[in-house]
Amino acid sequence: MIRRSSRRTVARRTLIGALVLLLPAIAGCEAGTDAPTLEFHPANAGADTVFNGIRISDAFVLGAPVGSLSAGSSASMFLSLFNTGPGDDQLMSASAPGWAASVQLSGGTVSVPVNTDVDLSGPQPSVVLSNLTKPVEGGVAIPVTLDFQHAGSVTLEVPVQPQADYFSTYSPPPSPTPSATASASPKSSTKASATASATPTA
Repeated sequence: MIRRSSRRTVARRTLIGALVLLLPAIAGCEAGTDAPTLEFHPANAGADTVFNGIRISDAFVLGAPVGSLSAGSSASMFLSLFNTGPGDDQLMSASAPGWAASVQLSGGTVSVPVNTDVDLSGPQPSVVLSNLTKPVEGGVAIPVTLDFQHAGSVTLEVPVQPQADYFSTYSPPPSPTPSATASASPKSSTKASATASATPTA
């Protein structure tokens, strides 16, 4: 009797173990081709850091679909900010020395209230690297310095991602509008010459 009960216990444990191993496979089959595990989940594409209460997430520069952005052109930069500090802060300016002549922020500055997520990921770029000083292609990293009013300055190595596949939905910076030059043609001025002839009266 003892041997039979022990055999039954071992058989039950084996059966339970086999069912536990089969459950994930059965669940995957039931989900079919729309299973969440089969969906494309891109890895974090950008640079991340936490600096003096400011969390900077997924910062990257958008490159060209193929090849490189030429010197003199502009490039979009995308990132997210979260303020975990004691009070409100503000992104005052940004720079990319050696890569861009200037970096423009939409509105001049970006408010970063406390405990608030500030998403600067488009669709139109809020940060633009203008007048690139050298060609920029996917795979390189650009040192970008962000200057906050209270947190201070922090420099990130921001990767460049080609505008392809997952990144094809991101927008490049708008093309600069040509400045309208008003050409004023000189108008012909008519000179009126008045001649007064005085005749002496007797």
